[in-house]
Parts: sequence; structure tokens; C-alpha cells
Amino acid sequence: MGGGPEVPLRGREKELLLCVLPWPESTSEKVIKEITDEFPYIDLHYVQEHYQNKADRGKVVIPEELYKRARVLATLSWLPPSASAVPDLDLIQFFSAGTNHVAQHPIYKDSEIPLTTASGVHGPQIAEWVVMMFLIHGHHYISLYEAQKRKEWVNMSGRTVRDAVGQRVGILGYGSIGRQVARVAKAMGCDVIAYTASPRTTPDSKKDNGFIVPGTGDPDGILPSAWFSGTDKDSLHEFLKQDIDLLVLSVPLTKATTHMLSTEEFTLLEKSNAHGTYVANISRGGIIDQPALIKALENKQISGAALDVTDPEPLPSDDPLWSAPNVLITPHVSGGTEAYAERAFQVLKENLRRRRDGGKLVNQIDRKRGY
Repeated sequence: MGGGPEVPLRGREKELLLCVLPWPESTSEKVIKEITDEFPYIDLHYVQEHYQNKADRGKVVIPEELYKRARVLATLSWLPPSASAVPDLDLIQFFSAGTNHVAQHPIYKDSEIPLTTASGVHGPQIAEWVVMMFLIHGHHYISLYEAQKRKEWVNMSGRTVRDAVGQRVGILGYGSIGRQVARVAKAMGCDVIAYTASPRTTPDSKKDNGFIVPGTGDPDGILPSAWFSGTDKDSLHEFLKQDIDLLVLSVPLTKATTHMLSTEEFTLLEKSNAHGTYVANISRGGIIDQPALIKALENKQISGAALDVTDPEPLPSDDPLWSAPNVLITPHVSGGTEAYAERAFQVLKENLRRRRDGGKLVNQIDRKRGY
């Protein structure tokens, strides 16, 4: 049983925790039992949402009599039609890192129901994806693999490898993902610099107050050798001038961050690094002006790009990005892991504790900021 005061039942009914998620309930049995054991006043009802593609996500039909009783909702995309349809709902825990996919929904726009995310559960697997792509690029692995398929022994490319030691990793958006990238990059001997919207000038302001997978990340914010900040172009440009070898984009998609990297920014990167900056985008496709990225790749303004996100998604088969030089594209899979659902339930469990004890929710969305 968990600590803290036990919340009395509302009348004789338990509080309904409605879970509408795409994973089988069996994948999270252990943590679900931990939740029902620690919060005996909660009745957890699980609905697995089945869909074949992203366009069908959130379209599952949930009986009105079920969601009308909900006090807490755990979801990836599905939402009730309006706040009035869920009069007792006082927490929505998203199992996604962001909420831009529901930003136009009435519950997001017109209600004050607290919204929290699963930010923090993606750090390990996405950091591995970023570093994997960086090493594939730096070690010319694609050409080696193509030679293998041709059954050719070609070892000249191995003589031009530029290893990671001493290279500079610039992390645009120093949240849980960026902090784990920093941890791995430092282990390889890289220098790390960070960029955030707000200044982080004190030890306390540099701390990560969100959910952290144990043993990962940079909880105290001590890894960057330099920290840049701002919401204006001049501040961003100062950061991009820092001779960055690997630029990791890890910011939420908002009006302010849309096309954050465009022609002017690629020109700055070209001028600041003679080796060429490698760009890894694991946030949202709209962060980059995609036509400008294609031109930057074609003109060798950057050394290459690794993209787990594109604009739009899925990327149409005739989009010129597919055939741009030195680009690696994956279909928005870097955040996937067998441990995903279980970790997201851990975030939910922590927020149920804070809700019970009157604490500040972890990963709560600021609707005005959009994240």
C-alpha cells in the first residue's frame, strides 16, 4: 500500500480511472496492480484502442455512461466530446510527450481540466536513436552495408572516420530527451551545449523537475559546458554559431517553433562549422522548413540529416525529401520501446499520488505556452 492519506470514497462508489490506450492491458499488468493496490478507492477500467494507422487514432467509440463517470482519464489520443460530458473529470494523463495533436479539441481549448503528459519516458530509446544515426553517418555505415550486399570488400571508407571525441553536440530543447542525449554524448567524449527558451542561470533552474527514468538523463543540469536561451532569432542564431557538429532538435511544436530552422539558420550552420553540422530531428517535422532543408542538403550546407519526423506524416512517396542526399528517414518510431506503456503508467502513478496528497502535478501542460 502507498503512503499518504487515504482519500474517502465519494458516497459508495469508487473513483473511475478510465484508460483508453493502444497497448494490451497485459503489457502493463505489474504497474497496473501497483496502482490498484496503492489506490484502493480507484476502479481502473481499461479499453484497448485498435487502429491500423495514425489517422484512425482517437476514433474509438467509448460508451457515454462510462466516460461520464470518469474522474481520471489515461489516453494517447481519445478524448470525450467536451468538458460538459465529463463533469467529474479532474485529470487527463496523456501517454504522449506532447499534446499538439489535441490542441484544437474543446477540452484543450475551453476547459481547465489539468492535462499532463508522459514526457520523460522517451529519453533512453530516443537518445539511442540519435546516437545510432550520428554513428552511422560518421562511420559511413550505409556505404559499407551497400558494399556488403554487393559482396564487395571495400575498406577505404573506414580510413576517413571522424570519431565522436571532441565533437560538439548542440541540444535545442534540453528536456528529458536532450538530457539523455547529453549523458550518452559525454560518455563518448563529446562536448555538450544546451539551448532552452528561458534562462537557466542558477543550479535550481537547471534541474529536471519532470519524470526521469531512473539512472538516465542529467537531473541536475550539470553536463552542458555552456547554456544558451531565448525566444528570439538573435538568441537562437548565437547558439547556432557555436561550431556544432551534431544538432539535436528536441523542442515541442508551437507557433513559435514552427520552421525554427530555415534558410537563414542553415546558412549560419554552414559558416560556423567547416566539417558540416549533422541535424537530428526527433521532435516534430514542422520544426524544420522542409524545402529549405532539402536545399541545404543538396548544397552541402550541412553534412546530413537524420529525421524521425517529417512534414507531413506519412511522408508521400513522391516527396523530394526521400531522395535528398545524406538523409536518413525513419517513420516516427524513435520513441518506441517495449517499456513505453509501463513507463507511462509510472508517470500516471506519480500524478495519482500528487493528486491524492495535494502536490504539484508532474508534466502539467501550460495551455498558454502550448506545452
